[in-house]
Amino acid sequence: MGTYIVKMPDIGEGIAEVELVAWNVKPGDEVKEDQPLADVMTDKATVEIPSPVTGTVVALGGQVGQTLAVGAELIRLEVAGAGNLTGKASVNQAPAAEAPPAPPRPAPVETAAQSQPEPAVAAAAPASPARERRPAAAPPPSRAPGEKPIASPAVRHRAWELGIELQFVHGSGPAGRITQQDLDVYLAARGQPAAARSGGAGYAKRHDEEQLPVIGLRKRIAQKMQEAKRRIPHFSYVEEVDVTELEALRAQLNQRYAATRGKLTLLPLIARAVVIALRDFPRLNARYDDEGGVVTQYGAVHLGVAAQTDAGLMVPVLRHAEARDVWQLGTEITRLADAARAGSATREELSGSTITITSLGPLGGIVTTPVINHPEVAIVGVNRIVERLVPKNGAAVVRQTMNLSSSFDHRVIDGMDAARFIQAVRALLEAPALLFVE
Repeated sequence: MGTYIVKMPDIGEGIAEVELVAWNVKPGDEVKEDQPLADVMTDKATVEIPSPVTGTVVALGGQVGQTLAVGAELIRLEVAGAGNLTGKASVNQAPAAEAPPAPPRPAPVETAAQSQPEPAVAAAAPASPARERRPAAAPPPSRAPGEKPIASPAVRHRAWELGIELQFVHGSGPAGRITQQDLDVYLAARGQPAAARSGGAGYAKRHDEEQLPVIGLRKRIAQKMQEAKRRIPHFSYVEEVDVTELEALRAQLNQRYAATRGKLTLLPLIARAVVIALRDFPRLNARYDDEGGVVTQYGAVHLGVAAQTDAGLMVPVLRHAEARDVWQLGTEITRLADAARAGSATREELSGSTITITSLGPLGGIVTTPVINHPEVAIVGVNRIVERLVPKNGAAVVRQTMNLSSSFDHRVIDGMDAARFIQAVRALLEAPALLFVE
């Protein structure tokens, strides 16, 4: 038997270091060639690092949240044959302390719920620890004391909400990974419905605390928001839009074309309005290099569409929005949002936007102050639709209205230009036939 050291590979694009966001194995696990060992994050994308060989995990080369340089030791395996350890561990990093193999876990009994595939979960989420709260009448632990359960961030978050201590949950996934179905099985064994939340008496005193490391995508979001607010002097402009005719047209289009072209939501129609308005306001479709003092305007509209995922806010990019009709825009928006939530969006799909649209859907509130997606110079925020009594031809009538709450970089965009741009978007949305006229 020999020792094989897996080093952090060069994943291209000039990346020199990555952040370790999740381990998929632990000491004592047997791994096969091409089995995912760890998830690492670059500036935006999350990448799985597969095992180049078959072997047994001896030691891990870092902790979740740690930054690893390309070439640093990632993991140490015991393999058949001589391995690749030649007298010294790694030129980049001292070897991690070896840990004894974990004792085998009892094989979980497969149930109908466990046999179903786990729902797709967005990658790159921070691996937050489960709340330390022991359930009543808990079963014996399914792993050794001190052995950290393996679970996705979405599973950890749900367990935290349900008051489940993952130490007591059998994992049916690879390397004992705990799935959403495992949580359902655990709850069923306790006689508790899957949607229930624990917590005991509503008025009981609580003294629990927990520290949640800011890692992975959440760390990237924090850094990007801080950088955007530090560098960009934001100003916001809010305008009310009457979308009664737009909603009526959307309903008619869906009734006629949904089966053949797909169902339209409001977002692709707004995206089309933004694209058309940018023809007269190209300065807003730009990126500002504030260190070089250069504004780059783009003819192509690479539209960022903010999407909320289990991991946090991501902004997939709809490329060449100017060349797509509303149905093509709708199809691409849906595809990109699904990819972001499933964690399958590529690095290219998460970078390179020139202007961004953000919407909270039905939770959009009346007014928001969105943060510009640095280094862009404008972001269009969509609020929820509400019914209002408005004066029309001397009478009060019920209309569907919606606010556009948008922010701009005051170093590049003057207030008058921002207002005129949003007014142009408003005019298109209030006379929606113009969206289809070329």
